[in-house]
Order: sequence, then C-alpha cells, then structure tokens
Amino acid sequence: MRVWAISIAGLFLAACETRQNTDSGVRAFMQTVAHDISQEGPAAWDRHFAQSPAFFMAADGRVEYPNRAAATTGIQDLTHIIKKIELQWGDDLRVDPLTWDLAQVGASWHEVLVNGAGERMDENGYFTALAEYRDGRWQFRNAHWSVPVPPAAIR
Repeated sequence: MRVWAISIAGLFLAACETRQNTDSGVRAFMQTVAHDISQEGPAAWDRHFAQSPAFFMAADGRVEYPNRAAATTGIQDLTHIIKKIELQWGDDLRVDPLTWDLAQVGASWHEVLVNGAGERMDENGYFTALAEYRDGRWQFRNAHWSVPVPPAAIR
C-alpha cells in the first residue's frame, strides 16, 4: 500500500512539474515571437510556424493559410508589403498545457504595421493557437487571429 501511495504521489508531482515547464516554456516562446516579429518583420513568422503540412492559420472566421506551403508563400508576399511590425501581446496571456508538448494559448494583441510608403496602421484583436514542442523548440501548429467587429443589427 505504501509503495502504491508513493508511486501515485510521484506521478502527481511529475505531472505538476511538466505542466509548469510547459506553461513557462510557452510563455517564453510567446515573448520571443513578439520580439522577433518586432525586430525582423513578417519574415520572422516563418520560423515560428510549424514546418508541417498539418499547419493552418485562420483570421476573422476564414482560413488564410490552409497548409504550410500557403503560409510560406503568404509570408513571402507580406515581406514585400509590410516594412515593419510592432507586435505586443496583452497582459491577459493564457496558457493551457494539454500535454508536455502541446498547449493552447490565447492573448489579446496590439500591432502597429508600417507599409513601404510609411503609412501606419494600428490593429487590436485576440489570438489563439495550438503551440507544439517539436525539434527542440516551441512553434505554432495552428493559429487564429481575430479583430473586433461591431455586432450585427437586430431587426
């Protein structure tokens, strides 16, 4: 009986430690993403999206990149349009560790975009993603960006 109780306690402690490691790892990853995008522009997204055909990204209710190949092309196109990005995650960052190598993330965001003509656009919204630990690093397996829209009029 005593061995059984010690084994269960050990499993519980290991699960708690794994959950904390996943949480802190994903939080650090999210800060790295914001830093890299702000320093390097849209090209930095390429290393933070999973290099997997399973990757997809949606925005505002529609699929923007149905797979990784489309994301690669989209990122390349963005580098010709957007000169600078400043990305900031909100203080409301949520990390829900699912396993030792998967976590659901969500956070409000603020972005300042500057195009080649120097025109600036500010955007705010909410971001959700599945983060996956693979090949020794965290990356986004999928992502969804949304911006607030006014509610539809009731008739």
